[in-house]
Amino acid sequence: MTDDGDWEFPAEMQPDPEAVAFDLERTLSSVMSLRSEVPEDAFSAPTLGTERGGNGVVIGDDGLVLTIGYLITEAETVWLVSGEGTATPAHVVGYDQTTGFGLVQALGRLGAPAMELGTSLDSRVGDEVIVAGCGGRQHALVTRIISKREFAGYWEYVLDEAIFTAPPHPSWGGAALIGADGRLQGVGSLLVQEAQEEGEPRDGNMFVPIDLLPPILDDLLKFGRVDKPPRPWLGMFTAEAEGNLVVAGLANGAPAARADLQVGDVVLKVADAPVTDMADMFRRIWALGRAGTVIPLTVSRDGDELSITVHSADRNAFLKSPGLH
Repeated sequence: MTDDGDWEFPAEMQPDPEAVAFDLERTLSSVMSLRSEVPEDAFSAPTLGTERGGNGVVIGDDGLVLTIGYLITEAETVWLVSGEGTATPAHVVGYDQTTGFGLVQALGRLGAPAMELGTSLDSRVGDEVIVAGCGGRQHALVTRIISKREFAGYWEYVLDEAIFTAPPHPSWGGAALIGADGRLQGVGSLLVQEAQEEGEPRDGNMFVPIDLLPPILDDLLKFGRVDKPPRPWLGMFTAEAEGNLVVAGLANGAPAARADLQVGDVVLKVADAPVTDMADMFRRIWALGRAGTVIPLTVSRDGDELSITVHSADRNAFLKSPGLH
């Protein structure tokens, strides 16, 4: 969900400027609305759509904006809109498949301050934080960190320690996670149902920790990507079901589809090593080498055990490159 429409959180759920030790209005004005358009023939269009919307956080005085990468992957057009409704065109600087971060550069003056980067290392479960979309206090939510733990996504993605908050913000994509010091602790990625508090599942948001940005920022600014060999990618969407790793989907033309994997196959082993969950499976695949490495899988299909060899690829080779400006 995005910030379209005339809505706001109830006053009791909004942050109180008198209760924080920083300039709340100034800090919230750093969060912009972000809109992007992607070509219909883009590789990511069938899953992510051609019109995408969410948020971005100004982190540079020159108009550099941090967001979540899926909002800008293969984008031809990007617009940033302030809380006052001023629209500014932008272009994609780069995105990182490993962390999920994306960067865009405004092509005009945003008139918004940069939010200072904080650290998620100091955050603790139970801490009160603010989750902010574009739109000031009306679109900012006082929430709590309810979990910090590993997260694995079916699209071949793992975070060693993601941040989970509740209650959830309805405009989570690219939203800012703001700590008690007014600094940025993370960027919103997902609405999740498995966020944990004392072992009980509840709805919440997942955030990518801001600590993952500084080590890759220079590379993203220089090259549009992290300057190291890409991981092997299969294009295999996996789900955990009753203790099994089930192939739930296959990207068209991707290595897994070309290797004749089928929806419903249960992945048992990677290179003869049994796999227990998605994070374990992905890490074993990545440990075999760089993109292009042959990945031996053992799967169960209709009661039979099969050996399937997948010739992995670089995911970015399937994506349209950002336009140059």
